[in-house]
Formats: sequence, C-alpha cells, structure tokens
Amino acid sequence: MIRVAVAGASGYAGGEALRLLLGHPEVEVGAVTAASSAGARLGTVHQHLLPLADRVLAETTPELLAEHDAVVLALPHGASAALSRELEQLDRSPVVLDCGADHRLADPVAWKTFYGTDHAGTWPYGMPELPTRPTGGGAGAPAKQRDALVGARRVAVPGCYPTGISLALAPGFAAGLLEPADVVVVAASGTSGAGKGLKANLLGSEVMGSMSPYGVGGVHRHTPEVEQNLSGAAGEPVSVSFTPTLAPMPRGILATCTARVRSGVTAAQLRSAWEAAYDDEPFVTVLPEGSWPRTADVLGSNAVSMGLVLDERVGRVVVVAAEDNLVKGTAGAAVQCLNLAFGFPETAGLTAVGLAP
Repeated sequence: MIRVAVAGASGYAGGEALRLLLGHPEVEVGAVTAASSAGARLGTVHQHLLPLADRVLAETTPELLAEHDAVVLALPHGASAALSRELEQLDRSPVVLDCGADHRLADPVAWKTFYGTDHAGTWPYGMPELPTRPTGGGAGAPAKQRDALVGARRVAVPGCYPTGISLALAPGFAAGLLEPADVVVVAASGTSGAGKGLKANLLGSEVMGSMSPYGVGGVHRHTPEVEQNLSGAAGEPVSVSFTPTLAPMPRGILATCTARVRSGVTAAQLRSAWEAAYDDEPFVTVLPEGSWPRTADVLGSNAVSMGLVLDERVGRVVVVAAEDNLVKGTAGAAVQCLNLAFGFPETAGLTAVGLAP
C-alpha cells in the first residue's frame, strides 16, 4: 500500500481524485489539503465522499505532503510550480502528479504567450496512449508516451480538452496520413471544466438551455498543448484552430476534430491506423464504422470513445471523441500515471465502463 495526499481537495478535480483513490486496491488516502477551505470538514464541500466526510482539510504545506509516497496536485495554474520547488528542497520528496498546466509545455515561449508568467520547466507528459515520433519524422511504428511514465517521479497530467483532441487525431499524424496545417477543432465541455468557483456565467439560470463559445480566435490556453502533442505524433509542426464551447451539462467533453488527409489516403487506411493505435489500449475505444460517441456513455469512466469517417468530398477526416473531463480528462489520468509510476496494473482503481442512464 502507498499513502497518497491530495492538495486542492476541495475543488472538483481534487474531489474526483479522492473518489478514484478510495477505490484503488493499493492506495491509502492520506492528507487532504486546501487553501481557503482549510479547517473545514471535507464532507461540507464533497458530501458524496462519505468515507472521508469527517476528514478535516489541512493547510497545504510541503512538509505535510512530503510525509506521503505520492501527491496529487489539484491546484490552480501557477500554484503547482512553487509548491513543487519547495518539495524538491526537502529530504524526502514524494512522486508528484500535477493536474495543473505548470509543467506541460516544453516551449517556454508558448508558455509565456498563453500564461503570461515564467516557464517552470517540463515534466514527463501524462498521456500513456499518445503516439510519439522523433522530430522530423522517423521510420517504423511510433512509440507511445507510456515509455516516459514508467517509474516517473514527476508527471504533468494533461489538460481535459487536449486529452480527447490529441487522442482523436494523433494516430493519423503518426501514420503520416494527415496534413500538418489546417487542423480544425470545435469542442463542447460541461461546466465543471471551469472549476468550482462562483462565476455569473456558470449559474444554472445562465447555462441551462444554452450553449456559448469562449476562448475564440486561437487564445485558449490548451491550444499550444494540443499542437505540442500532435506535432510530437507527426514529427513535424502541426497548427490547430481550436474553438471551445460551454454546454449545459455538469461533466463531459465532445470534441469534433478535422484535418486534411494527404493525397490518395483512403477511408480504409484511416480506420486501420486508428485501430492499430488503440486496439490494445484499455481506455481508448474506436467505435465501429457508422457509430458515434456520446458524453453520457463515458460518464464516470476513464474512457475516451471515438468515431471517425473520411469526408471524401472535401478530403478531410472527421473524428468525434467523448470523455469525462473530470476522470480521463483530469483525475483518472493522474491515477493512471500513478499506477505506471509505482508499477501497479495500469487499470488499477479505474474503469472504462460508464454510467447509464
């Protein structure tokens, strides 16, 4: 058994991490910490976590976190880097899984452009299923990002949008079937993706019965992360036009991703590439031809479900991917990477089975 602490336990991501860790056969939940909610009972902010309801949220300190084998950081962007540096200075530093963006990007310029602060460095990127290639392309079958995560002491957990989008398109780039320019993605997310803080535009009366775009015009912070992932699969730079939208649902992401296919590429080649990439992956499913995913079918699961088709008239592949933004999009990915770091079965504490109805 290992002891795992969760920092930022009062938020949606932290609560979801605790829910999954409670069902993990090799994990004992350790400290649960917060900032403004420190001193409160966990049950007052997460009534569904009944086994932990009487735990008191502690103040987040590196000394407390260092008493554990691993720590999940479910903190606002910008907070993880400073805390991680403090942990490094202690005699005993746990495995750290950062659900924030602080350590995801490799390009300091991209970080500065989209986040406006100094780059904190890059950690191994926590998307095991992602196909990767050397810069400039390479012969033979692509590797998987999983190789960089086995035994890792520091992991940058992917963003929710980049998870579905990257997995949706990476097989085509890794197989050399897609053009690196003119990639277009429109994705809808549930309101939990914006966090638990009170915001007027996320009130029920504002969201119910309505959809709205945000981060329009290439300014959403997940854009460089998506481009980094797809460029890594292609072995050359890939540019992406990404438009996120807010949907009237608590959880879920549905991403419609399109890219131009190279001359002569057939529908059979596309399907073969996607099936070859994910046939042995426990949490990524390519649906049969003519079938399309629904967010309801992946609710509560660590799964990404996708369907694809070649639009022959315009020469574009269309891939639609569904995920639960709080599980595979955040906390589930953290637990999956925890398993790889400690040598547990990758599926431990996780399920690919959704909730219905």
